[in-house]
Amino acid sequence: MSKTILDLCGGTGSWSRPYVEMGYDVIVVDPHADCDTGAEIVRKDIRLWVPPKGIHGVLAAPPCTDLAASGARWWAQKGEDKLLEALSIADACMRIILLSNPEWWILENPIGRLARFYGRPKLTFDPWEYGHPSIKKTCFWGDFTVPPKTPVEPVLGQVVWRMGMRVSGGRAKMRSMTPYEVAKAFAEANT
Repeated sequence: MSKTILDLCGGTGSWSRPYVEMGYDVIVVDPHADCDTGAEIVRKDIRLWVPPKGIHGVLAAPPCTDLAASGARWWAQKGEDKLLEALSIADACMRIILLSNPEWWILENPIGRLARFYGRPKLTFDPWEYGHPSIKKTCFWGDFTVPPKTPVEPVLGQVVWRMGMRVSGGRAKMRSMTPYEVAKAFAEANT
């Protein structure tokens, strides 16, 4: 029997793709899931979903739009409602992790507001440190094995900042994709 990995808020399936490739059963839970990785797709609001039994690992990446420091200039304008909405999704991921009691778990988000609510992350890094030549300061909270670093030159720089407001496939979708090299390094360290 294959081990089951949950990919919470993993609409693109990019973070769990290496697990699918390694033969794991992967369940992507996201109401807007749009991926063809071979994972099972559950299009439900994470806040209303209860996990099945027997979960091996959990990848959680709540939407960062109202949490990432890159959007700090709009926080006051957006008000508390947007923050509460974002935190309710992150908290739902934590509830599912608690219910699942997995061997390992991780919650990912760019540097920003979550540290105020969840404490200091276990790991803060840029994708170039794991083989993808870009810059995007990212935080990992959880109970997991930190992958060994495989740094490359960050020749792509801050890819997200260079994206226009309109990107084919949607800017939010494109900026939220976990680079394959980062996802693969994590999967190899957490099997």
